[in-house]
Amino acid sequence: MTEKPIPPRPGRGATAARLAEILRVDHAGELGAVSIYRGQRAVFGDAPGNARIAGQLAEMEAHEAVHLARFDRLLTERQVRPTALTPLWRLAGFALGAGTALMGDKAAHACTEAVETVIEEHYAGQVAELAEREPELAAELARFREEELAHRDLAREEGARDAPAYGLLSAVIRTGCRAAIKISEKL
Repeated sequence: MTEKPIPPRPGRGATAARLAEILRVDHAGELGAVSIYRGQRAVFGDAPGNARIAGQLAEMEAHEAVHLARFDRLLTERQVRPTALTPLWRLAGFALGAGTALMGDKAAHACTEAVETVIEEHYAGQVAELAEREPELAAELARFREEELAHRDLAREEGARDAPAYGLLSAVIRTGCRAAIKISEKL
């Protein structure tokens, strides 16, 4: 389900305030994603039998690092502060990544699927919202969304839905992501 575009707030500075929320939350999300993949890679490491998933995680982390670097620049260019919860999201992301990896490769993929499902929906809403006001940014977010979809699809192909307690695990992770989005827009 795609989020409905949020109309600009009435009043002076409302558009700038909304753009700040978008950049802040997207930066936080990419920081969290990098941290999740780092946590998963810390568990899988270079242990025998883990080369395949370790390589996949490294590649996905590299994509997220590119996104994060872009949001770092956008925050600076647009003079937007990052979320005050950056240290918490870094720690929570790493813990989520490590925790799901300790449950096995299917659970690590279930984590990726859940996170990327929420993020791609989130980006789709932002693309629709920004298409007329900020077409270049909307196009960039659309590109990032495509990479998130590719990560989600890979996770599904690798058996995400075969993870232990998949339904519960996925629901908890998706709920946590949605809560983090709402909090990071404001704080």
